[in-house]
Amino acid sequence: MKRRILYVTGIVSGVFALIFSVLGFLVTSRLMFLKLKGTDLILKREIGAKRFDQQWYELVRKEHMWVESPNGYRLKAVFLQPLETTKTVIICHGVTENKINSMKYARLFERLGFNSVVFDHRRHGDSGGKTTSFGYYEKMDLQTIVHAVRKRIGKRALLGIHGESMGAATMILYAGTYESEANFLIADCPFSDFTEQLLNILRMETPLRSTMVIRIANLFLKIRDGYTTKLVSPRDVIQNISVPMLFIHSMEDDFILPYMTEELYEKKQDHKMLKLFAKGSHAKSFNDNPEEYEKTVQRFLKHFHFS
Repeated sequence: MKRRILYVTGIVSGVFALIFSVLGFLVTSRLMFLKLKGTDLILKREIGAKRFDQQWYELVRKEHMWVESPNGYRLKAVFLQPLETTKTVIICHGVTENKINSMKYARLFERLGFNSVVFDHRRHGDSGGKTTSFGYYEKMDLQTIVHAVRKRIGKRALLGIHGESMGAATMILYAGTYESEANFLIADCPFSDFTEQLLNILRMETPLRSTMVIRIANLFLKIRDGYTTKLVSPRDVIQNISVPMLFIHSMEDDFILPYMTEELYEKKQDHKMLKLFAKGSHAKSFNDNPEEYEKTVQRFLKHFHFS
């Protein structure tokens, strides 16, 4: 009888271990190898919406840059220099996008008197890297990009960073973790905590509701990619940022909820502005409110004497 109980117990334990392993592998694979939008699709979309001017891009003065990541791959960046100025903004795109999506912001900053640097995050566009880490490794890459740009424009030149979605979270993680070389930051629809964001997505898109899934995923994520979601938390480092910040979000965003930006705004100590647009889904604040978006950035730059 005891032998039978041990046998049954062993089978049950084995089944649970198998389910545990399969679930952990599938969830982490979905995160690490998230399906990216194709370059042709992004290019066609941006041209069709008149947010990317091919003729302008072909003619504008620019420098193609390859920057060595401390994580063992190369990052592709383009230093756009339409103006005779050292004032520069680095633009960080969101997850599944690439530097083409950043061109609309490059044109915005050109109108406001800045040159810009657009680049591809790891595993996106032309950059190397095998996995997406939603800001953990990307913040190290951004530090390298910022340092390379600072060397080109000089220590006294005005330098800002604009980030959208994951790019905004990456920017906050960078500026809150390292000694930032940027003078100002603009965060458009960032998540405040990746664990919380992941749980929100699971509850919206799957029948999974328990935090146990996150704990299982973190165990496998640590083994497979060297970090856990707990280490991707902008709200844990936002208090370390002293430079002026503009926070932007759209109230219609149902992917990264607006309260996350409001939370980050509240936790930032001082030198800050907040703009919540009534219209716009996720990462669409500029697309749906282009004139007011530009005026918001202009007011921010003027308020903190950057223009």
